Amino acid sequence: MTIDAATDTAAEEPMLTIDELAARAGTTVRTVRFYSTKGLLPAPVIGARRVGHYGQEHLSRLALIEELQHQGMTLAAIERYLGQLPPDLSAHDLAIHRAVVASWAPDAVETLDRAELERRAGRALDEEDVERLVAMDVIALDEGTFRVDSGLLRLGVRLLDVPVSQEAILASRNILIEHSRAAAHELSQVFRGEVSQRAAQDVRSLSAHMQPLVVQALLTTFQRSLREELREWLKESPEDRDS
Repeated sequence: MTIDAATDTAAEEPMLTIDELAARAGTTVRTVRFYSTKGLLPAPVIGARRVGHYGQEHLSRLALIEELQHQGMTLAAIERYLGQLPPDLSAHDLAIHRAVVASWAPDAVETLDRAELERRAGRALDEEDVERLVAMDVIALDEGTFRVDSGLLRLGVRLLDVPVSQEAILASRNILIEHSRAAAHELSQVFRGEVSQRAAQDVRSLSAHMQPLVVQALLTTFQRSLREELREWLKESPEDRDS
């Protein structure tokens, strides 16, 4: 087994019809078609019976468009933003861009009923799904409604389909929180000396400019480190040695 082969296998995703894509993205077929005519979405793969099929990159691009809209960007501004991105970005790369964009916004917690929660999730949620989302702190029960962390909902829903135990997901979350807090604390110490003599408005402005850059740096560093760990893991795996 080569690294490329392993990556290709892991990246394989079921193709979606336009109805399935809209449902997964929490939008409408009409919106998907509109974005396609505006060039915001790449063309689908045309299969049997001339049916268009969409992949994970379309879903990730829709999530990025939604995040840009949450930031208050107009459709024209979104077109310009997407037009500046490389045309061959993978779903993973698009997810990183969305994470950076989301870092610009303050925490967004909303109170939703079950129907709206499922619409935002892009799928029906059974009781086990709800329990896992609660355990991940993506949602919280509140007297028949749900308090939802909008920035984490789409990620949490995707984790529902990851074939690992809830315990492993929670352990991973705790590791990321612990190290993220440590990194944030150390970075704040570095910048504190730079802004200690500045006015409060200057400090807020610097923070607003630095936050997306810091998040991008952390994501990029983590991505490269994880790729290196995967390479080492595959070198040590019995399947790799036998191939």
